[in-house]
Amino acid sequence: MSIRRQFSSFFIVGLIATGVHYATLIGLKELAHWRVIPATLSGYTIGGFVSYILNRRHTFESDRAHVEAGWRFVAVATVGFFLTWGLMRLFVVNWGAPYLPAQVVTTALVMFWSFLANRHWTFRPQTAA
Repeated sequence: MSIRRQFSSFFIVGLIATGVHYATLIGLKELAHWRVIPATLSGYTIGGFVSYILNRRHTFESDRAHVEAGWRFVAVATVGFFLTWGLMRLFVVNWGAPYLPAQVVTTALVMFWSFLANRHWTFRPQTAA
């Protein structure tokens, strides 16, 4: 699959996972009155499960066993989790930005990290290893 087509698929899957992330964030923040950072990190985690399932099957068409791809995905997601934490802390806590615009910028930056790491490491075809 070409990188352009793969990135398009990753982007669509990302929209779905991001919808789950944002719904969780907003629900926890506005309805459950959680603080922003725990709410966004909870959303990131739940959206991550959606992302793994859809990207493994539709974006990267991976032949790696779940046990191998799974821990690699978790490693990439963990870096993304801490990038999300750091960026949201910088934007919201340090700079006083509104949390939703800050989350949009954070999501875009973490998306590029995740795509490249998952493409070249997590779901790389076994034959390329």
